[in-house]
Amino acid sequence: MVRNVLGSILALAGATAAVLSPFRAWYDGRHGRDFRLDELFSGAGVTDAGAELFGSLFLPFAFAALLTLVGVVLRARLPVALAGVLVLGFTVLWMVRQGQAEGSLAVAGDGSGLGQGVLGGLCSGVALLLGAALMTGRASRAHRASRTDGTGGTDGTVGTDDRYGPSAAHDPTSGSGAHGAHDAHGTSGAVPTLDGPAWTAPRRDDPPPPPPG
Repeated sequence: MVRNVLGSILALAGATAAVLSPFRAWYDGRHGRDFRLDELFSGAGVTDAGAELFGSLFLPFAFAALLTLVGVVLRARLPVALAGVLVLGFTVLWMVRQGQAEGSLAVAGDGSGLGQGVLGGLCSGVALLLGAALMTGRASRAHRASRTDGTGGTDGTVGTDDRYGPSAAHDPTSGSGAHGAHDAHGTSGAVPTLDGPAWTAPRRDDPPPPPPG
């Protein structure tokens, strides 16, 4: 339970950072939302052309955030892990294509090289993968049943003995089941009784019964 909570918090933090990263500078002060998504897969590579919001790097990062939300709600590790791979993949792909267009990638203190948006994309992808690794996921139905069903379950119930019925093991004073059978054999002094009227032997001074007829 604790691992699921920590993993969910880390995954949500990574998804938030991934969505915000396109609104930061990626290269030479140019924001990630200004890079066209289709240029990453074209032969021309990255150009100076502008991009619409949902046609830029924002689109895959927003989809990754949606996958993260689904994974956290369903307590599923796979969607969160896929979101981390998606964010890291597009960030690295952009770095490769930008390096091809510029000839090299530089990191400069004056903001003329790689910006904080790239660092945000890399860190958010790693955070998503770590969140998926921390999450334990939902327990299977068979595992939950084994923990709450049968004898010696973790729900605090005491198992019953099928030979004597469900109430035999719980009522030691009922005189039936395992305890009753144990008492009937003389270990506790209990004597079985016969149903019906009591029978007494005739005494010697009683008159003989009248003859029939």
